[in-house]
Amino acid sequence: MDIVIVTDFYGIIGESSRSRFQYLADKLAKRHNVEIITSDFCHEKKQHYTMPYPSENRKLTILHEIGYKKNISIKRILAHALWGRNVANYLKKRKKPDVIYCAIPTLTAAYLAGRICCKRKIKFIIDIQDLWPEAFMMLLKKNILNDLIFLPVTILSNTIYKQADGICAVSDTYGQRALKVNRKCKMETTVYLGTELSLFNKSSLQEPILKKNISEIWIGYCGTLGSSYDLICVIDALHIINDKKIRFIVMGDGPREKEFRDYAKNKKVNVIFTGRIKHEQVRSLLSICDIAVNPITHNAAQSIINKHADYAAAGLPVISTQESEEYKSLVVKYNMGWNCKNNNPEDVAKKLKVLIKDEEIRTKMGRNARRCAEENFDREKTYQKIITVIEEHK
Repeated sequence: MDIVIVTDFYGIIGESSRSRFQYLADKLAKRHNVEIITSDFCHEKKQHYTMPYPSENRKLTILHEIGYKKNISIKRILAHALWGRNVANYLKKRKKPDVIYCAIPTLTAAYLAGRICCKRKIKFIIDIQDLWPEAFMMLLKKNILNDLIFLPVTILSNTIYKQADGICAVSDTYGQRALKVNRKCKMETTVYLGTELSLFNKSSLQEPILKKNISEIWIGYCGTLGSSYDLICVIDALHIINDKKIRFIVMGDGPREKEFRDYAKNKKVNVIFTGRIKHEQVRSLLSICDIAVNPITHNAAQSIINKHADYAAAGLPVISTQESEEYKSLVVKYNMGWNCKNNNPEDVAKKLKVLIKDEEIRTKMGRNARRCAEENFDREKTYQKIITVIEEHK
């Protein structure tokens, strides 16, 4: 088969990455001709790649995107729209593939790719990574004006969902959203972002970049320091606990990093901000943490995300404020931590105290978390479902 994968957010070109699409391309390329179409703008670093582009093992077509500085901005909307046009122009000239497997977001590229597939009778399979505009709407107050502002984006998303011959998604929540408007598909295929447990295990054996005192309890967080993540609540909870042997290890960067640093300093909470570090270093640090926190803000659109796989793979009991029923159910099903009231530092502190004081409970819940990873997040097992969806559409 001739398979085209379209994804703006490919990962960092030339670097070892946990990208879903890099992993899929490598697996599919063992039996098929696979081409990835992506952008010359790195979303993570907010900068363009310079030519000649870093080398890759995969067949990679890199198309120009104008770029942007802020995740929520008119410039980003324009950048995605123009990149989508470039993708469409390339696909029109390219020989007809058997399947186009397209990541959502972005929307313009997916919409135009879907139209091309319809006209040329190409199988069109979507992979929903996030819900747009829902992810942006949660940052604004719920009212008629904001609903009207985002109405065109909602219509665009619905059109893409309707075009799909196959629906894959990183969570049931996202997949079911598409099925509400799609009349072609009887079901969707949910495959969590996941991780490669074999690589995670190797990384966990590496020397961590920080040294841990045997008397300390480390609470880990990894991911973006942005508007969707309520680290203020965690810092407040640690301020309530007021235990000097506790260290909060924050791995990642983002637009709210300075705010979080200043707040932790004012609250006199022992927090170490590592900044952006390699994923291998994140894994090795998580492996020596005792507890993980998943502090998602109220009404956030996230469902099952990268950090869930990392925490589970590290065998860490999790304290979560996320309101997503899908993730809350996983926590309860596997008894791998506790769901807390959102934006309630007292509840977070109460449940953290139990884990801090009781090593036996930490160990039990940690083992359960690892079992969850083995059953739900190991790409070697779970990604075969996506490959089956693609190969069935011959």
